[in-house]
Amino acid sequence: MNETNEIASLDRLIHEPARLAILSVLYAVKEADFLFLLRETGLTKGNLSTHLSKLEAAGYIEIEKGYVGKLPQTLCRMTEQGRRAFDDYRKQLKDFLNNF
Repeated sequence: MNETNEIASLDRLIHEPARLAILSVLYAVKEADFLFLLRETGLTKGNLSTHLSKLEAAGYIEIEKGYVGKLPQTLCRMTEQGRRAFDDYRKQLKDFLNNF
């Protein structure tokens, strides 16, 4: 496979910088709340919410909404499918960079 095909074969959903940042954080922790992801990624609330929805629709993350006392809380965690997809993405990117 040539270099153009290798980079084109990367998971486009993960390759987008904001979603890559979200998944990188979630890969390292069991779960994270919305405010933690907001701080770690530097995204706006609306932007983070949109990207989380796309990742959830793809089955890469689970979102659990609830309350802590009277305050709303949104918890996010990576699914097994998401973990496999992220591992595959990392391997493909590493292979691409090693061949560059």
